[in-house]
Amino acid sequence: MRLHSVTEGWRIALEQLAANKLRSALTVLGVVIGIATVMAMASIVAGFREQIVNTLEVVAPTTFRILRFFSQTPLNPDALPREVRLRPPLSPAEAEAIAQLPQIHYSAIWTQVFQRFEYAGVRTQNVAVFGADDRFMEILGGGIVRGRSFTGAELRSGTPVIVVEQRTADRLFGARDPIRRWIQVGGYPLQVVGVYQLPTNIFEPPGAPETAGIVPFETAWRTFKIDDVNGLIILVKPREGVPVERATDAAALQLRRMRGIKVGEPNSFDMLTSDQVLSIFDNLTFAFFFVMLVLSSIALMVGGIGVMAIMMVSVTSRTREIGIRKAMGATRRQILWQFLVEAGTLTLMGGVIGIAMGLAAGEVLKRLLQFQTSVPMWSAVVATAVSIAVGLIFGIVPAGRAARLDPVEALRYE
Repeated sequence: MRLHSVTEGWRIALEQLAANKLRSALTVLGVVIGIATVMAMASIVAGFREQIVNTLEVVAPTTFRILRFFSQTPLNPDALPREVRLRPPLSPAEAEAIAQLPQIHYSAIWTQVFQRFEYAGVRTQNVAVFGADDRFMEILGGGIVRGRSFTGAELRSGTPVIVVEQRTADRLFGARDPIRRWIQVGGYPLQVVGVYQLPTNIFEPPGAPETAGIVPFETAWRTFKIDDVNGLIILVKPREGVPVERATDAAALQLRRMRGIKVGEPNSFDMLTSDQVLSIFDNLTFAFFFVMLVLSSIALMVGGIGVMAIMMVSVTSRTREIGIRKAMGATRRQILWQFLVEAGTLTLMGGVIGIAMGLAAGEVLKRLLQFQTSVPMWSAVVATAVSIAVGLIFGIVPAGRAARLDPVEALRYE
């Protein structure tokens, strides 16, 4: 029998695979695991990235941050490196000075602390509380759904008031009206003046403390212990039409003047733009994805070795069949092609099953993590190509062995 087309090669391959279902299933198991893992990891990375991008769009991609010292992991305030200790903490006066610049639309100093909320015996886990101003919605997005924001007098005097996020309000008060009720935040009494709802696409990593409330910055400063390295930040938005680079240069110059930094001396503060935030996230997720890719590759290699072993067994068990085909005129190239197609079909089937499992896992993860994304199609294309390549690469040895069989000796084989 001659193999004139890819279709015929697939047909013969499928017939052989159908005749050995269990053996074929066990062979492709490693391929299935490897492909499904790649698909699931691609889904997680794509979902996190989309949430980050959506959040940056909420706060506007031009918003940038000024920090005392930027570190991808929080620093221990009791054991700071010398280069950090030499830098002065950020101050409200610096934020106000930046706000006066003609290039700047908004500038304010914020702080973030983590405390437990308590009301009438209901208590939360540690949640995030921002100390900000009455324009916090320009940064966080969302809006007041009940009550009001802070008054100018409350901001200046540090009045013990709080705007509670909707989810925390529902958890603490249920169906009761929370406005004007007093709650305990970190053991301190604060009066609820408003209920705030975050936008649905605000990014909060799973397991991280959720944003539960906003208080005036002066209130947070007087009430809670503030980490002036990790917990203070100046948020800045340029005026419309002003490039981010021009705004960051103006803000940096203003801070250098206020801090008396001479020409040629390095800044005693760090700046972080939205593009840099996205770049840092991409670097972190690439490392994570690379590790998972290595683990998936091991599974694929195991699957490939299994394919080679099974194909070698298949060649041995079908020696007489190969001899008959050669006696009927089949060439070495045709025999080689037949077994390569069979190996490729075997791993392609594993790839298809792995893709289906990966898509299902992606949907489950999307629901669990509340992502508004889907499994990226490029991962399915790559997974399909990789599964076929594994079959061809690991099938070449047994296919070559089949092609080299002597037809006379093969016909004598029992």
